[in-house]
Amino acid sequence: MKRLTCTASLLALAMTWPAIAQEGGNSWQPDRPINIIVPWSAGGSTDQVTRVVAPILEEALGTEVVVVNQPGASGSIGTKAALDAPRDGYTWTANAIANNATYTVTGLIDDTSINDYHIYLHVANVPMVSANVNTSYQTFPDLLEAMKTGSVTVGTAGVNSSGGMALAAIREGAHDELAGARMITYDGGNPAVIAAAGGEVDITTQLAVEQSEMVRAGRLRPLTVLSDTPLELEGIDPVPPITDFMPDFAVAADYFGVFIPVGAPAEVYETVDRIWEEKVMNSQALKDYATERGAVFAPSYGDLALERAMPVVIAEACSRVGRGEAVVDPSEIGIDCPSQ
Repeated sequence: MKRLTCTASLLALAMTWPAIAQEGGNSWQPDRPINIIVPWSAGGSTDQVTRVVAPILEEALGTEVVVVNQPGASGSIGTKAALDAPRDGYTWTANAIANNATYTVTGLIDDTSINDYHIYLHVANVPMVSANVNTSYQTFPDLLEAMKTGSVTVGTAGVNSSGGMALAAIREGAHDELAGARMITYDGGNPAVIAAAGGEVDITTQLAVEQSEMVRAGRLRPLTVLSDTPLELEGIDPVPPITDFMPDFAVAADYFGVFIPVGAPAEVYETVDRIWEEKVMNSQALKDYATERGAVFAPSYGDLALERAMPVVIAEACSRVGRGEAVVDPSEIGIDCPSQ
């Protein structure tokens, strides 16, 4: 398989991305509904933002855009369904890009990589560590101490979810001394957050956009965000960055987007490129969503999208190797880890 290092990938993908369609209308006129498979349950981070973007695409394309939830196996079931669908431009998928790029590394989907998609990013998200308000954890150091000496249940959407990867990164940052942290998995970020808010688990490490409403409702207590800057959420105090507590913690922006498998007619990508640039990249609805939920408004497509995404793709793939979770070496799908 062609190797995809950060630099080489940009050159390779640049050769495949069609130019933006000429002014005066879409070069592709879909004649039936388009399905966007969200491989997570309703209400989670991917589902939320996809339902903001879908109406923008629907209006611009002049056809129905249907969001289809197909959860399971850390998002790999719905993602594989999109890859297995006819490559005619009518079946897309949505996710955190690090998931789509690394499913082969974890053995969940055979022989797939970022090369299998045309990439359209919309927001960057940040995981947040929050505790049920009835727990004794008032600060992140309180929680770390409990994870070292006691038993703390952590609700996530699975090992490959943003919450699962956040927990793994925190363990690494604490030098694997958090033996008391026990992950409980759910079918999506929203169920994991609800479990934490309801006291079924002690904490959650899912994304801030999934937790914001429960925080505002006083059911979750935010302790830190996996960022190097505080998180500003409307209506609550700034949430301190994890680098306040773990100065050497490596932070990579977690980009989310819509992905169209390669192999469709060129006019599909030409049309969506143009719509992304003209409509999505200027969408007030998407800006409002990001501001309200605690995401970063960061739409891009093509070369720029890939360039923005590669740091988190490399970080997640290579961290799997360090944790002994890799079934396939990242180099086999073109990702060179810094230490290799």
